[in-house]
Amino acid sequence: MTRCKWAEGADAAMQAYHDTEWGIPEHDDTKLFEMLTLEGAQAGLSWRTVLMRRDAYREAYHGFDIERVAAMTDAALELLLTSSGLIRNRLKIYSVRDNARAALALGGLNDFLWGLVPGAPIVNRWTASSQVPATTPASDAMSKTLRKRGFRFVGSTICYAFMQATGMVDDHLTTCFRCRS
Repeated sequence: MTRCKWAEGADAAMQAYHDTEWGIPEHDDTKLFEMLTLEGAQAGLSWRTVLMRRDAYREAYHGFDIERVAAMTDAALELLLTSSGLIRNRLKIYSVRDNARAALALGGLNDFLWGLVPGAPIVNRWTASSQVPATTPASDAMSKTLRKRGFRFVGSTICYAFMQATGMVDDHLTTCFRCRS
């Protein structure tokens, strides 16, 4: 079975992520919030580092229940800074609560975020991983819009990775078994 280059030869967790999640359109607010959080946590790190900590993030942030995360106290966030299962960066830890509050102010994530793309996944037909961009005008616009709405750790590169992860963009290589024909 041929996969995208980043998943070829990767460990089982990375391959499972590629095979069952990455690039599949996601519309559930909780899952969208989870992926936005994890992509923000990844900033400056490898995706594998974050993926291996996903369960700890789910536990720390109440299964990514947006309302519960928005209600977290400073004391609760400070406690998370002592957790070895999380990336212990104060700005990243606190940004999750800020982003939950911003998501609540929007009335939800699905309609808002999918409204920033043409309403359907952007399907690219890359033949080589070197063709896949780190940012696009769409991710630039998403980043700018989210920042104006109070979100943090939503730079254009993070937004593009989020778009890929949640299927807003399908960047599976044409040689990959997951590529939409």
